[in-house]
Parts: sequence; C-alpha cells; structure tokens
Amino acid sequence: MRGQDARQAAMFSYVGLEERIPADHPLRAIRAMAGRALRALSPLFSKLYAPTGRDSIPPERLLRALLPQAFYSVRSERQLMEQLHYNLLFRWFVNLNIDDPVWDVTVFTKNRDRLLEGEVAQAFFDEVLAQAREAELLSSEHFTVDGTLIEAWASHKSFKRKDGPPEPPREGRNPEVDFRKEKRGNATHQSTTDPEARLYRKSEAAPAQLCYIGHVLMENRNGLAVGARLTQATGTAECESALDMICEVSGNRRVTLGGDKAYDTRDHVDALRSVNVTPHVAQND
Repeated sequence: MRGQDARQAAMFSYVGLEERIPADHPLRAIRAMAGRALRALSPLFSKLYAPTGRDSIPPERLLRALLPQAFYSVRSERQLMEQLHYNLLFRWFVNLNIDDPVWDVTVFTKNRDRLLEGEVAQAFFDEVLAQAREAELLSSEHFTVDGTLIEAWASHKSFKRKDGPPEPPREGRNPEVDFRKEKRGNATHQSTTDPEARLYRKSEAAPAQLCYIGHVLMENRNGLAVGARLTQATGTAECESALDMICEVSGNRRVTLGGDKAYDTRDHVDALRSVNVTPHVAQND
C-alpha cells in the first residue's frame, strides 16, 4: 500500500541515539578510545577551571566535538554548531541528547582557545598515543615524515603591502582586484585578515596561496601518527620540523626516517646523522 506523505510530525521519538548509530560504524571505536583518554585527563581539566561559578562547556564534549569537525572537514566552528543542531551522528559522538541546546559559537571558540592554551590538545594526543603503545601497535625504530599545505582562511585580496598607503574603498561587497604585473611577496606584503599566513607554493607547477604547513611523523608498523606540527610556510619548515619531531621520539636509539624529495638537502641529511638517525629520503635530482 502506498504510504501517505503526511506533514504532521511525530511529537515523541522512542528510538534513542545509541540505537540509531550502526553497530559497525567506525566512529564507535574512536569514541571509545577518546572516552578513555578524556577520563585520564580529568585531573588536568579540574586544574583549569574554578571550583565555583557558572558551568562552562564540559571540556570532554568540547574536545569530542573537534574530532568529527576534522573527520568530516567541517571548515568552521559556526558550521560545526549548525551540524550539531541537526546531525544526530555528531550529537551522539559529542554526548549531547536530542533536546540538549547547542552552544553559541563565540562561547565555543573561547573555551576551545582556553584548552589549547593549556596544552590540553597535546595531552589528549599523548593519551591516545599511549593506548596504541599499550596495544603494541607502534614501531620504535622506523618512521616517515611528510608535510602538507593547509590553506589559510584568508583571500588573496587581503594580501596587501605592509608600508603602502591605505587603499580607497571599492564599490560592491566583493570587488574584483587585478594582481597582474604586481610583484607580491612575504617581505613586502601581509594578509590583513590572517597576518601569520604566508604566500607559498610547493612546486613550480602549483599556484601560490596563503597557507601554513602541517607536518606529521608516522611510525611504519601500522602508519599511526606519533608527532604533529603546524608552522608558517617557509622553504625550510619541513626539514626543521622533521628534525624536531624525530628527536622527540628517538631518544638515544638508532632509528630510520623516510621522506620525499623535499627532505633531500645536504644540511638536513647531515643534521639527521648527527643525532643518530639514518635518513631514507628520495633523491632530489
């Protein structure tokens, strides 16, 4: 029989969030690992908050919310709050009930910055890494490093001269700007919306863009990340970050470090060998 396209919505729902998420959904295992790590960080959270006053966003929920934002490439906290309004998977992962109100985006970002300034993000990463080490999933001898460009939340129109006179206002909300025949570089120009972003490109064939560089150190047994950095986009950032990260995990052991052609420089190879690291990098011909 054909079902009716009724407009009247049901007043009550008898299916809980836990029942709506498939038993084999990959976020279930991630949620369990995150919960274990957050419970271990509870004493650290208690030190960051006053014992009296108005309740803040629970730090456990705040950190959980950042995970699906990264997994599903939600590009802003404002869009993340929008997803939490109607996305039941996100609500279940963050531990919000269906009727729980969603936080104001300004309050969310303020509390997020407070946690990051307290180095809670690094402690959270270390706790998850400790679970992998306990399960004997990590290699202690062989590693690989790589970097990737992370586009800044700034447009080319905001990249203006540092010492130039203020430009006259243009007509329209998003006026066109012609950059042809104009020499622009990080020494003379700076973004007005994101001053720390740098104009950079990874190859001659790639376009220049305002960005940062993200660096990840992976162990080679299961391909798990054991170190991460976010730096300004410079020509030496990848080699410098690789050296810092491998020194943190190697100790005094002899280890190997793989990398692509970007890491094949004489100074970088010599620096790795000086700290007991055998470089395995692709030759830059």
